[in-house]
Amino acid sequence: MAWNTNLRWRLPITCLILQVIMVVLFGVFVRYDIQADAHWWLEKKRKNISSDVENEFYYRYPSFQDVHAMVFVGFGFLMTFLQRYGFSAVGFNFLLAAFGIQWALLMQGWFHFFEDGKIFLSVENIIQADFCVASTCVAFGAVLGKVSPIQLLIMTFLQVTLFAVNEFIILNLIEAKDAGGSMTIHTFGAYFGLTVTWILYRKNLEQSKKRQSSVYHSDLFAMIGTLFLWIYWPSFNSASSFHGDSQHRAALNTYLSLVASVLTTVTVSSIIHKTGKLDMVHIQNATLAGGVGVGTAAEMMLTPYGSLIVGFFCGIFSTLGFAYLSPILESRLRIQDTCGIHNLHGIPGIIGGIVGAVTAAYSSDVYGEPGIVHSFGFGGYKTDWTKRMQGKSQIFGLLLSLAMALVGGIIVGFILKLPFWGQAADENCFEDSIYWEVHEEVNTVYIPEDLTHKHSTSLVPAMPLVLPTASASMVPPVPPTPPVSLVTPVHSASLAH
Repeated sequence: MAWNTNLRWRLPITCLILQVIMVVLFGVFVRYDIQADAHWWLEKKRKNISSDVENEFYYRYPSFQDVHAMVFVGFGFLMTFLQRYGFSAVGFNFLLAAFGIQWALLMQGWFHFFEDGKIFLSVENIIQADFCVASTCVAFGAVLGKVSPIQLLIMTFLQVTLFAVNEFIILNLIEAKDAGGSMTIHTFGAYFGLTVTWILYRKNLEQSKKRQSSVYHSDLFAMIGTLFLWIYWPSFNSASSFHGDSQHRAALNTYLSLVASVLTTVTVSSIIHKTGKLDMVHIQNATLAGGVGVGTAAEMMLTPYGSLIVGFFCGIFSTLGFAYLSPILESRLRIQDTCGIHNLHGIPGIIGGIVGAVTAAYSSDVYGEPGIVHSFGFGGYKTDWTKRMQGKSQIFGLLLSLAMALVGGIIVGFILKLPFWGQAADENCFEDSIYWEVHEEVNTVYIPEDLTHKHSTSLVPAMPLVLPTASASMVPPVPPTPPVSLVTPVHSASLAH
């Protein structure tokens, strides 16, 4: 079947329509929050605030910067491992995140920040929007190399919508805790993306298998993404927590879980290789699993050694997933998971949801009665709630994320399966030149000179000849021999032979 990948009109029109819609909706609904409004000075007087440092911006913006870098640099470069798909990995991630943030500000605004018919915008909104977009970046990893930019925009639009609904139900109705998004971001994003790629199964993808591998420099670029994500993950898991002990604890727990997952990843990667060598795929991905697995329980009293245990097991299961589970998913279940998001986000996300439920249900002795009421919001209509009830709400949240991801992924998958979105044929997947102007690389050829064919006189030292006789002064000196060159410049004419 022939595919029309010329997007000259379809892509610009799609982007233009979506952006115009965003402008109109922002004009109708979005206004500055009081802390970003010109009337902030009146608010300070009314609340007797003495300094601008009390503005939420100064507390939240550093975390926002870290999360923002993770979304655009971390996720983008992590997916540059494909040898011929670096432009698309970074560029399409940039595109879907830029659009997804705008739509997320509206969707989450209507659910969480809507008052008197308006959405009030502050730094907290943009942090939450980045969280939402992180979930779309996770799903992008499953379909990387197999979809067009138009399909990505449509998928982002629908996934952000489902994400906002799922997040509202879990956090506001079920009232589960999920500071680092193990359930709402990673589990939902992973299984949504896996379901979409299952529906979009390509039976002749083997024709593009050669391009689905990495080369030395593409793996190095992907490792840049890994390091950005690894360094900033403590900010990601703590960005939405309450100021004070909760946020402090979330950063510490994430930090400890991450370092533990690195060591267990290296351990397992070396053990499963016949000669004990490390696999760069494992190091790029499974070392991050600790950050995913500790997300739900990040702000809970998980204890330092508990965080290390979570990272310990996440690194092991994630590495084993890349080594053994991914081939089974593709051969038996027809799930073509390009980036292995099931191993980095799916499995650790489920582990994180379970860890959150267990921690919530069995850690009241660490909090004390007043502490657990404060940390989990027991009060009001939740006065009679117990720690076991909170544990159940955590499990319900995990199950709901899985259900929303699977059902939503099936619906979106069938929409994206329509043949007019500009997707590439099976034999042209994982190739930048389908959607990008790619200039051919000019290779520099080095041809060492064969010294065996050089005349022996070429090795004469560069010094004048002086005769030892009395008449030597009558003999003109021999001009100096140029220094010996061991490398012969290569000209285009010589290469023709």
